[in-house]
Amino acid sequence: MNDRQDPYAYDPYASPATPPQVFGYDAYGQPVYRPDAPERVYDQYGQPLPQQPYAYDPYAGQQPQHPQPSYDTYAAQPPEPHAQQTPQVQQTQQQEWIPRQGGPAPQDVHPAPAPAAPQAPAAHGSVPEPRPAAEEAPDYRTEQFSFVEEPDDGSEDVIDWLKFSESRTERRDERKRKGRNRVVALAVVLVLALGGGIGWFLLSGGDDKPAPKAAGAAQKRDVIVVHLRQTRGGDSSTALLVDNETTKKATTVLLPNSLALAKDGGGATTLGKAVQEAGTGGTRDALNTLLGADIKGSWRLDTPYLENLVELVGGITVDTDTDVPAEKAGDRPLVTRGSGQTLAGRAAVAYATHRAAGEDQSRQLARFGQVMQAVLRKLSSDTKAATTTVESLAQIPDPSLSPQQLGASLAHLAEKAKTGAYATAVLPVQPDGSLAQKTADSVVKDVLGGTVKNTDKNAPPRVSVKNATGAAGAATTAQVALVNGGYTYVAGGTAGAAEAASAVIYADDARATEAKEVARTLGLPERAVRKGEGAPNADVTVVLGKDYKS
Repeated sequence: MNDRQDPYAYDPYASPATPPQVFGYDAYGQPVYRPDAPERVYDQYGQPLPQQPYAYDPYAGQQPQHPQPSYDTYAAQPPEPHAQQTPQVQQTQQQEWIPRQGGPAPQDVHPAPAPAAPQAPAAHGSVPEPRPAAEEAPDYRTEQFSFVEEPDDGSEDVIDWLKFSESRTERRDERKRKGRNRVVALAVVLVLALGGGIGWFLLSGGDDKPAPKAAGAAQKRDVIVVHLRQTRGGDSSTALLVDNETTKKATTVLLPNSLALAKDGGGATTLGKAVQEAGTGGTRDALNTLLGADIKGSWRLDTPYLENLVELVGGITVDTDTDVPAEKAGDRPLVTRGSGQTLAGRAAVAYATHRAAGEDQSRQLARFGQVMQAVLRKLSSDTKAATTTVESLAQIPDPSLSPQQLGASLAHLAEKAKTGAYATAVLPVQPDGSLAQKTADSVVKDVLGGTVKNTDKNAPPRVSVKNATGAAGAATTAQVALVNGGYTYVAGGTAGAAEAASAVIYADDARATEAKEVARTLGLPERAVRKGEGAPNADVTVVLGKDYKS
């Protein structure tokens, strides 16, 4: 007799006072009920036994987490998830075994957990002890788990790491070995160098003489021209301040006012007139043309500014060669002749500009040179301090020379004046204003570096013309022809005696072609061109003889 033949089996149409028993849960977590589950348990006489709690249901007494919809008794039952989950009903008259139910099945396609193995029913008349309820399992999903492989000593990662460690150790050892080799090689080189130096010293006899400079080596010079202008009378005195950075010496070159200069555009003038008429810029250009020097700037020093400069340096000490009388007759002289005379600003200006009646200007230029050198000895050799002194004069600077540039030049000159590496020289000039060739060589070449090689190669050739025709206007005619031909005219003066034939002289072979062009420009025959010593301040020298047709 089975459950369906049991007349006391559960009637699905009976009163629903007692809910049907839960068989399991479907894939969506909804409860499934057995339609043929007995409502009660009966004894052998057909009497119902007192209702006991489900001993084997771990979820007994708990409310389901989802609402319990009613199901049709004759609806198709859901497929069993697994063979182990097939419920087995103990067909005894005493009590039916209820399989253990798992928690709510995971969503989607995951089956409900398998029930525990069935246990034997309790003996007749005994009440089975309730089984402890199992803890509810968390709702985990497969994608929440990650699988970690245990490291294997023989895996590729470990092998690669071992190879890397081994190669790094080898590289470290290789670097150490190379470092030791370099140290040894350096030590050997030092020993050889030391031995060679000692050997050279012994062979040379221990002489500590500086190597001689190459002949004709270019020297670096810093040249500025200073014009002392008298506010009374308009006379001027001109000097070149030369700082030779190569030889570490400085020189003041005094220029007589009678020095002949070429005018811009033709003609001739003197240095004294050029200062008055052409100004500082035109005079500087004419001096550069005449001397072949590189004069970088001009400093106009009027007598009131010289007086202030002497006062700023605290006065000067000069070995005076003459007395300078006071402005008023009978007053004490401004300057007394003697050695070691201390001069203030006013006395220094009076001594620098003093020229006795009938006295050659060279004597006055020498006094001006003394004052300038004495001022440089008292001036600071610090560039910043020297610049401050120049700025304190409150002069209007020449565009060619800023106060900072002038201060730097004067500081270098002051340093050499303090150490005694300073000299003063006068440029020798003939009565006609031309340079005396032999005496000018030492100044133009040695002091100023005004040789032909120092001139701009692209500049027009400088042509010095000396008149030896016996006619006064021959030089002027030659000047006009040369200037129109693109040459730079340099006045060479007048010869003491007339020459029968003209001569065109060049000293450098590179000027031979230019010398021939100069001869054609002046209408002279080519046989007049020859190589020889010419004027030190010109590229080509012309001596006009009686054969020159003006």
